[in-house]
Amino acid sequence: MLQTKNIHHLKEVTNAALFDGEPDSLQALFKRQPIEHLAAGQSLFFEGDIAKHLFEVVEGSLRIFKIISDGRRVITGFLHAGDIVGVSLKNHYLYSAEAIVDVRVRRLVRKTFEAEIARCPDLRPEVFSHLCDEMAAAQDQMVLLSCKNAEERVCTFLRKQIKRGSGLQGNGVLVELPMTRLDIADYLGLTIETVSRTMTKLTQRGILCSVGRHAVQVMKYGVLAQLSGDDEYYSDERAQISYAGANHH
Repeated sequence: MLQTKNIHHLKEVTNAALFDGEPDSLQALFKRQPIEHLAAGQSLFFEGDIAKHLFEVVEGSLRIFKIISDGRRVITGFLHAGDIVGVSLKNHYLYSAEAIVDVRVRRLVRKTFEAEIARCPDLRPEVFSHLCDEMAAAQDQMVLLSCKNAEERVCTFLRKQIKRGSGLQGNGVLVELPMTRLDIADYLGLTIETVSRTMTKLTQRGILCSVGRHAVQVMKYGVLAQLSGDDEYYSDERAQISYAGANHH
């Protein structure tokens, strides 16, 4: 027992040690941390746990969710390779995080993170940007759930996955969907039947083409964008698609 405690203490001391030199990004803070593995379905942390660590997703995907009073699960987001979780948290985790597929993560002691941010002013704009992105994502989710119908929600979700992936917008884009239909339903505030029915309709209309269980190909991106109900499509994205089409020909 004493040996186990000493090993644990050594890990904490090593993890809390300050880094040599000036890290050039938040991801750089995690580079020296060992990689941990989570199997599909395994929890990274639970809502209400003391938020002692931040995590970087190295590979795979996580779902973050809350369990509301009646026992239902509400998924508030998905995390993928390159994402950092816990920057905006202080005392306790506000949600649970669980592996969708096999996941590799690195963890960093919060005190170490805060010490490095205090020591390296160049990192502060990135922290601020990360917090702004989290706020914007929360606002987008509020609009999604309060103002959009089922078809608009599904199309908006697919466009978000496109932007997260290659970022390329146009016909023929492959969209990876590691999460289940139930995950998508719990994220969009819909039933699994509604999600499946909506995806089937989009496929029948030639907007999507199913590629296995965890991917779809967008055949008509312009239509998908219009069906998402977002007005900004008519400016930046239409120009991007026209430009991509002209270059293709």
